[in-house]
Amino acid sequence: MGHDAAQQAPRVPRIDFHVHLSLYEFHHAWVTDWMKQSYPNGYEEYIQTYSDPGRFEDFLTAEGVDFACVLAELSGITTGICTNEQVRDFCRGRPRLIPFCDVNPFRFTRPADELKRLVEDEGFRGLKLYPTYQQYFLNDPRIYPIYHNAQDLEIPVLIHTGSSVFRGSRLKYGDPLHLDDVAVDFPDLKLIMAHSGRGFWYDRAFFMSRLHKNVYMEIAGLPPSKLLEYFPDFGRNADKVIFGSDWPGMPHIKLNMEAVADLPLPPGAAEKILGGNAARLLGLSSC
Repeated sequence: MGHDAAQQAPRVPRIDFHVHLSLYEFHHAWVTDWMKQSYPNGYEEYIQTYSDPGRFEDFLTAEGVDFACVLAELSGITTGICTNEQVRDFCRGRPRLIPFCDVNPFRFTRPADELKRLVEDEGFRGLKLYPTYQQYFLNDPRIYPIYHNAQDLEIPVLIHTGSSVFRGSRLKYGDPLHLDDVAVDFPDLKLIMAHSGRGFWYDRAFFMSRLHKNVYMEIAGLPPSKLLEYFPDFGRNADKVIFGSDWPGMPHIKLNMEAVADLPLPPGAAEKILGGNAARLLGLSSC
């Protein structure tokens, strides 16, 4: 065997595609109360500790995470506000932290232009959309200029699908079926369904990811032990599934990654889910 053949393949990075800042500009009380349930030993101290980006990177290292997508959120009526500027500053100079902006279409006069500015001038590398919280249908023609610019900018678009427990959310906006129009009209746009239709629409999310080459499932907030129940053919869809934790709402990133790795999946499937697919979508040069 030659020297080149003997070399090991490069390690696939572990990527968390769905992370929020621990401290928002503000959270509604019902969000804070819900979060506290996951931290019986002290929520306030925990989120203060990891509001420092250096400590957060140390936390990622301890959890076995190589890269994390950090999400802005402008959902003032339902959850809270984490500004694009907060995320930009948190991630600045830290290649492991990949900033995703939010362009709530009701907060910007020209949201598509704002997206272009955020990517080209501020360094954002992805977009997060919150239709369930901000109350618009994903196939609303008013959102199409945003998709157009995202496709031109070649950035991934992570979209909340499925249910939410937070006051003011409207679940009709979370149906993955509305992405069918978007996937057809923007065939080169990388569309990722956060939570994979959680609760009502697991079957639709799975089918959408199988039907459209540019549509992916993301599993933040879903118990790994339930994945094969929610998606009986989960293993054969490994090329279209992306790991996310929804931290700090779900505190145990490492445990969830290990649980996914322990599922009875085809060879190599877990590596794709836990980082390989995300690395492709993010254009990470090492993958």
